[in-house]
Amino acid sequence: MTDVLTADEIDQLLTAINKGDTEPSDFRPASNSAASKKIKIYDFKRPDKFSREQIRSISIIHETFARLITTSITTKCRAMCHAHIASVDQLTFEEFVRSVPTPTSLGIINMYPLNGQAVLEIDPACAFAMLDRILGGYGDISNCRHELTDIEKSLMEGIFNRIINNLCEAWQPVLDLKPHLEGVETNPQFLKITPFTEMIILVTIEFKIMDVEGMMNLCIPFPTVESILGKLTNLYKCSKERKNTQKVEMGNLDGLKKTIRALYFKKEIKLNQLEKLLETKGIILIEEKALFSGKLYIDDLYIGDFIDNNLDCGNFNCNGYKKINILRKECKLEKNYMNEKNNLLETSGTLKDINVQIIAELGRTVKTLEQVSGFTENTILELDKMAGEPVDIYANNVKIALGEVVVIDEVFGVRITEVLKTEK
Repeated sequence: MTDVLTADEIDQLLTAINKGDTEPSDFRPASNSAASKKIKIYDFKRPDKFSREQIRSISIIHETFARLITTSITTKCRAMCHAHIASVDQLTFEEFVRSVPTPTSLGIINMYPLNGQAVLEIDPACAFAMLDRILGGYGDISNCRHELTDIEKSLMEGIFNRIINNLCEAWQPVLDLKPHLEGVETNPQFLKITPFTEMIILVTIEFKIMDVEGMMNLCIPFPTVESILGKLTNLYKCSKERKNTQKVEMGNLDGLKKTIRALYFKKEIKLNQLEKLLETKGIILIEEKALFSGKLYIDDLYIGDFIDNNLDCGNFNCNGYKKINILRKECKLEKNYMNEKNNLLETSGTLKDINVQIIAELGRTVKTLEQVSGFTENTILELDKMAGEPVDIYANNVKIALGEVVVIDEVFGVRITEVLKTEK
């Protein structure tokens, strides 16, 4: 504790300094005293609620999220994109709202099963560049600073939904997150997901599409993730322990696991034709194709042909899982997956003359790249579906229906047996 001097002691001290008997520096506190220690100012209006370990865990999760965005948006917009984490900070919700421009693109996300919401903000420049690419343009945003129209909002919902799917995958190590989009806003003042004084975690992602650069900001309020803070701390500790064991050397990706999809066919049809097929539970006919054969894909990279190995069981009445026989192998795994994308234009359903890619999937399995490289002719793969189960029908990679394989006048096809309900 600092000594308190009397008036006489102060006069004697000043007299000694004036006579030159001593120097003012002699009365400065020693370097090891409490007064010389650095003091951190603590603001009780914005208390820190996230520990360093928890912030680091959130950063690890969203580094994966940024990589998934890079792949996903590149595919959707048919243009090279890049996303990476710029910072992860904690601040008040009011500070976040003040920092967001108006108008902008704001996706309100329900973070089920967490008890709360989050907000994803996309810089207007990036948002309009993506919209321009989706609508067939060159990504020119010179005259694109305005409120979103109804059609643009509808298309932005498709972009947000794709990004939210990436968020779900990135959070998989912590919990089975099932987020969904509740709405799209353009004015941050209308956001009511948490009180303005509440602390949030703000994940800032630098995003670039073609020559347009901007930011994506993911705002997650403290009450939303409060129930899983312990898991976030454990994730950081586990990630440090696994750092050496999970390191994959460049050029040696044999241990990397990928999902292999066995597809009967891929076909493009008009959106209005698809709607009629779903309403009438009609048949999708595939001409000039060998019956019950198909192609194997890793993501959208073609790796070989197969034939259904359950044909001998008679109309798929075998017990056990479906099995396929590899007829031909073409594993060019060194290729960049992004160069093998189909570059199909996706739509939210407002433009009826847009082509939709229809896929009939027999099943899928997970293998390492080393196992894939070892495939030969007559290799038998066991899929994840039981023999007798219907095939899955996808529209632009969204599962919409179930079907059964049929043959009509020697023409191969799939009859729609059940239309799946989509969450709104």
